[in-house]
Amino acid sequence: YGGVLRIRHTLYDHGLLKRTRPEVPTIAIGNLALGGTGKTPMLELVLRTLDGISPLATLSRGYGREGTDIHEVHVEDNAHYSGDEPLQVKRKFPAVRVFVGADRVKAIAHIGQQVPGVRAVVLDDALQHRALDAGLNILLTTWQRPWCDDALIPAGHLRDLPLRAKAAQVVVVTKCPSLPTSQEQQRWRERLELAAEQTLFFSGIRYGPLRAIDESVFHGSEGQIGVLLVTGIADPAPLLAHVRTLATTVEHMAFTDHHMFTRADLQRLAERYANFAAGPKMLVTTEKDAARLSSSIAGSPLEGLPLAVIGMQAVILNEPERFADL
Repeated sequence: YGGVLRIRHTLYDHGLLKRTRPEVPTIAIGNLALGGTGKTPMLELVLRTLDGISPLATLSRGYGREGTDIHEVHVEDNAHYSGDEPLQVKRKFPAVRVFVGADRVKAIAHIGQQVPGVRAVVLDDALQHRALDAGLNILLTTWQRPWCDDALIPAGHLRDLPLRAKAAQVVVVTKCPSLPTSQEQQRWRERLELAAEQTLFFSGIRYGPLRAIDESVFHGSEGQIGVLLVTGIADPAPLLAHVRTLATTVEHMAFTDHHMFTRADLQRLAERYANFAAGPKMLVTTEKDAARLSSSIAGSPLEGLPLAVIGMQAVILNEPERFADL
């Protein structure tokens, strides 16, 4: 697998395979691992940072959706057609034009036609798409499992070679428990073998309040309550740790990343909810999972049950103003 990757990168690096730099400014967010580094929260952070600049567009493959065609995502879309993360982004940033498409180069050209004067396109998970020569590459790796401590699949979780980190102008260590000291930050630079011109940031997670899945204010109380946490994300551990600070009893039903919930799954959830704790309790899920669940609840075993969503935001812990300037 590593040999195939080296051959592929060599062909692109020597111009034997074509690369395209779009006329539209492009910001590509990527990682070297299979998932769970926090690409969608980082994309949302970039959109918040660019607030006031318009029009903006985002582009992703729309993992788990049906089809690979270029499609503009709308608020009322179904996750089966648009993908859960693009739908989540569109619902949180309705003014941003959100697109999905497997061919990033063709999709960006399409966006240029559909969104005249677009100021920037922010791409989720684009580092491996060598045919695209993005203007700014932001590479993510987690505090818990950085690429320097990992290995290529199947031995580890890396889907690309660590040497690809050289393509990034910005590197962000995500899911940090706190701001590292200046000495720790320097040690991270050395561990990741970053070049002097590569900028290193550290980001943490800020969780939002519980809210109903229909976006209305959720009136459930925290504290003396049981929570059945439902996730279909790559790395639920930080969220699970946070939810345990909100409730006396917590159980976790974990599904695979981007899992499309079936009626049998909803029946299992309803049965587990009925039996897992006595007294006040609620179902809690992520915004990403809610994008897939919301269209399936009506008429399902979950209808009428208290289902809350907990949002999360990535925050830059060191030099946020510098990150914004970049």
